[in-house]
Amino acid sequence: MHRRVFLSSLLGASAAVAGLSGCAKGEASADTEGAATKPLADKVPAGTSLKIASYQNVQQLQFRLAKLPELPFTVSNWLNIGAGPDVINAFRAGSLDLADNAGIPPIQAHYQGYAAKIVAIDITRKPTYLFATKPGSDIHTARDFKGRRLAFSQGQAQGVVLLRALKQAGLTYDAVTLVPLTSNQFFTALQSGQVDVAPLAISQAPAYLKQYEAKGARTIPTDVVDLLNLLWAPQSVLNDPAKAAAIAAYIPQWAQGQVWTHEHPDVWDEEFYVKTQNLTPAQAQGISRLANKPLFPPRWDEAIKWEQETADLLAEGGFVKKFDVSSLFDHRFESIAAKAVSEEYRK
Repeated sequence: MHRRVFLSSLLGASAAVAGLSGCAKGEASADTEGAATKPLADKVPAGTSLKIASYQNVQQLQFRLAKLPELPFTVSNWLNIGAGPDVINAFRAGSLDLADNAGIPPIQAHYQGYAAKIVAIDITRKPTYLFATKPGSDIHTARDFKGRRLAFSQGQAQGVVLLRALKQAGLTYDAVTLVPLTSNQFFTALQSGQVDVAPLAISQAPAYLKQYEAKGARTIPTDVVDLLNLLWAPQSVLNDPAKAAAIAAYIPQWAQGQVWTHEHPDVWDEEFYVKTQNLTPAQAQGISRLANKPLFPPRWDEAIKWEQETADLLAEGGFVKKFDVSSLFDHRFESIAAKAVSEEYRK
């Protein structure tokens, strides 16, 4: 499949049409410069509400377990949305105001002509994904990916992790077959043999291996890192002073919730992985041992550099057009997360 066709394959014809018509609807031509220079309000106006993504209810659980203060605004809806393409579609529909994703979805949104900006950054230093093989596979290293069918999600973190792994292994895109899928299709594609390899989150691997390791499936760890975990929002939301103030008030609790989880792995293992993900205590502990320590840099220089490298990597493969990623960051929010945590979580 031609790489330019991935967009419509992943998001569907309606999303592709929406992407092409974005400028006509005023999405990509929003008042980005004016909004980005207006100071944030000190207080959240009464009556303000946000619709926030919370995949598998992680945020609500973190906030409850950490006993964080009540938010100074109303969360009108917590949406169980995590995948980048789904988040972009929800942004477009006006059903979502703020989401937690990796670095690639904002790049994908820009490519589609949809205006959105990054408002908070969490740096991840250790790999959060590994590669799983189909049952009965003879693949043992990333170099063995040559000539194989690889699950590829252009608009998600898993996609860029795969591209970086190929580059590290010295393989060109033409040396493999990239099969366009979204991450929620990866399990089925592996099980059925539709693909030879798919990138899985470290937290997903135990469940897959439990079912298929005896049938010859395995995982292939690499040292490829997906550096960015971030919060981002539509430009139209950030143009609203009340909603922008609410986002600024949410960021400290987003950061503190992650710090609490890192500092209380035993509680988190039991309350999240065991009770909601049906993992065994041993599997949960294994995931927590590999988890990243959250890091919220006071400045975004490293994040911008990484995001540019990611966009350039995608452009080299013909998946997006080359552009300057600095336009994706709203620097009014730059230091908020860092100020909400202790020094050890800032670098």
